[in-house]
Amino acid sequence: MIEAIVTGAITLFLGIGGGVISVNSRSTMRMDLIDKRIDDIELRLAEKYVPRQELTVVLQKMEDHMIRIESKLDQIALRNN
Repeated sequence: MIEAIVTGAITLFLGIGGGVISVNSRSTMRMDLIDKRIDDIELRLAEKYVPRQELTVVLQKMEDHMIRIESKLDQIALRNN
């Protein structure tokens, strides 16, 4: 009788332990997959990143161009008045 209880307890313990190991393994695999996906996103962002200095230069060129357009429009408006 005691032998059957001990055998049953050992079997139960091994089954629970195997289940825990299986769940832990799956969780670890999923975490590794998530880490890889985050790394890929970080790499894509770094590849497409525009440095602040470069953006400032482009915005300054656009602003200068808009000022020239505004000046021309002001001259046209003054002539028509």
